[in-house]
Amino acid sequence: MNFNIKEIFTAFMVLFAVIDIVGNIPIIIDLRKKVGQIQSAKAAIIAGFIMILFLFLGKSLLALIGIDVNSFAIAGAFILFFIALEMILGITLYKDDEEASAITASVFPLAFPLIAGPGSLTTLLSLRAEFYIENIIIAVLLNVALIYLVLKTSSKIERIIGPNGILIIRKIFGVILLAIAIKLFAANIKELF
Repeated sequence: MNFNIKEIFTAFMVLFAVIDIVGNIPIIIDLRKKVGQIQSAKAAIIAGFIMILFLFLGKSLLALIGIDVNSFAIAGAFILFFIALEMILGITLYKDDEEASAITASVFPLAFPLIAGPGSLTTLLSLRAEFYIENIIIAVLLNVALIYLVLKTSSKIERIIGPNGILIIRKIFGVILLAIAIKLFAANIKELF
């Protein structure tokens, strides 16, 4: 085993910045309002499972189904783009069955693509080229614990910020998410052509 505190910390910080769970608080609050509740543990565990699975099988899995990392990132950019439009314009593009909403919202769009999305998954492939896998796994698990904490306390955060604060943050982070989607799209479309 090649445990290295510096590698764990670096991988944790890189993933933390890419996942941006704090920046996703307005989306989490919005989802909770749409579906009634979010299963915090389920969303965090599924996101962690997706990230660790992708760490080991990502390139092979994408190659097996004939998709390169760039195409995968572009598809994720479109999903983020539409979520950002919902936040900015106050419209609803994503609709689901009323009965299945609370369960499915914890998985889609929360666990995937918001938490374990194209940004974090492609970042994991990049980290794998630089760091030992056990250090990356620890960094993923630390991020999953933080994700769970933020998801669990999102209603308290909402009470502290208030409705106007949520609205302002929602619009600001909608624009940021839109910019991330466009950047992800632009960076990967160049690689395809």
